[in-house]
Amino acid sequence: MGDSSSDDDLSEGWQMYSERPDWSDVVPIEQDDGENPVVVIAYSDRFKDVYNYFRAIVATEEKSERALELTRDALVLNPANYTVWQYRRDILKALKADLYQELDYVADVIESNGKNYQVWHHRRVIVEWLQDPSKELELTETVLRGDAKNYHAWQHRQWAISTYNLFENELNFVDRLLAEDVRNNSAWNQRFFVLNHTGFDANVIDRELLYTMNRIRLATANESSWNFLRGIIQKSDDSALDQFPEVVRFCENLYDTGCRSPHLLAFLIDLYSEKAVRATEPAREEFAEKVTMLCNMMIEECDTIRCRYWKYILDNFQNAFRTPGNCDGNHDGKEQTPESENISVDS
Repeated sequence: MGDSSSDDDLSEGWQMYSERPDWSDVVPIEQDDGENPVVVIAYSDRFKDVYNYFRAIVATEEKSERALELTRDALVLNPANYTVWQYRRDILKALKADLYQELDYVADVIESNGKNYQVWHHRRVIVEWLQDPSKELELTETVLRGDAKNYHAWQHRQWAISTYNLFENELNFVDRLLAEDVRNNSAWNQRFFVLNHTGFDANVIDRELLYTMNRIRLATANESSWNFLRGIIQKSDDSALDQFPEVVRFCENLYDTGCRSPHLLAFLIDLYSEKAVRATEPAREEFAEKVTMLCNMMIEECDTIRCRYWKYILDNFQNAFRTPGNCDGNHDGKEQTPESENISVDS
């Protein structure tokens, strides 16, 4: 149990619960750490006072307006306390309180505790009780404006969208975020989340491929957009990388104009590996040479920090390529990476 306040607060109009006449009927319960606690935490006087009275109302199962206000004070001191949030919900239900006022209160807490799981969970429960998600997109947008990668805000937004079918304008929202920062991995993830729920037909796939290629042009070294490109291709009927000639031309043109992004080269390595499997001589040998050349480029220049990984990919490809009937076109290196190498395969 943490203490986010200091005793300085006592001089700012704060009155201890032990000094409040309207709480004189309550016998506070002190925290019991046992006879020989390993660590004795130096709680402030205010913290001990508030939680002593909180334990007392829980013990007597009091659910009143004053108990509700006490939970607010307890959460100021420790907004991550699950027990306090749960008991607050019990009080709200018993009092049949105005839950829209509770949403306003929670929004204020989130403003200063945006990465606190418990407050987001509390808000979700209140929204479920109300069956009214009308404020959730605006709230999460406000939070994400200040912290574009706030995991809890994204999680809450995805929950609200999928639970209450609020997909209609979400791609426009994501597009605004990517226009501001094309490297926003969370926004790319959200775009895929939306598409995964609304469906991938041929028109959607063509549109998203064009959209992604245009974004890659703005930042060729951005891993998120390359991962998104692969993800869209995998959603098509044939997941081969060369099934979309416009994507192949796009990647080869980037390379021909001097782009040496490791993500581009990785895409081309997989592309030419697949082509080597399907082609006949002499094209088969030509694609194999391209794979070898690009892997060596990764090893020596473009991705030296993972040179052992690319050495493994190259060896794996060459061994399979030279063995008739054993070249299956899968060269991501994830199936048989030697544990002794301890090689990262996160590309």
